[in-house]
Amino acid sequence: MKNIVNMIMGRWKAGLAGLAAVCIVSGCQTTSPEGSFVDPGVSNTPPVAAPTPTPAPVTEEGTTEMLRPGDSIVVTFSDLPTPTAPFEERIKPDGTITLLHNKTFTAAGKLRGVLEKEIRACYVPNLYVNLTVTVKQQESTRFYSVGGEVRSPGRQVYISRLTVIKALQSAGDFTDFAKKNKVQLTRVDGRTFIVDVTKALKNPKLDLEVYPGDTIHVERKIW
Repeated sequence: MKNIVNMIMGRWKAGLAGLAAVCIVSGCQTTSPEGSFVDPGVSNTPPVAAPTPTPAPVTEEGTTEMLRPGDSIVVTFSDLPTPTAPFEERIKPDGTITLLHNKTFTAAGKLRGVLEKEIRACYVPNLYVNLTVTVKQQESTRFYSVGGEVRSPGRQVYISRLTVIKALQSAGDFTDFAKKNKVQLTRVDGRTFIVDVTKALKNPKLDLEVYPGDTIHVERKIW
């Protein structure tokens, strides 16, 4: 009787061992509720798509051109107790303008919207409770002139930042009679500079910047 029991127990243990081996070989997979096998080591959850970033809104300031020395602008103050005439200002070579109550502001290198906020912050609430500031640029004044010994003298449209050499090239460059070492640059405020273009071609630091309203004159050389 004991031998029969031992034989049955041996077969039962062998069966358990076989079942364990099958489990190991199959990777110990389990069955999903739908009846498919699920590997515990692999996630079957579909990946979540990353949210599409929302582009930053384009503001009016982002579409406005930077102000530069020589630009003519009109600054209007409204919502004041006493109406004030608009200020027609040309940005000085140092980049500043002077407005109401003799206040000075740096305008060059700024967007019109930024300048409006800075002007308002200066007056409100220190001097006024309410104030609306509007800055408008007079596009018709964005010109410079090139005359004298150049091939196409006349007024040129100021499109973007440029120097004396580029301004001369926009006017067709020198004639055969040009005095290249004595080119006169006159600012809108009357200041005059002499540019030696021959040296400026080798040293860009000598090539002065041209602003709207400037005048360039090339003298005729004497033989």
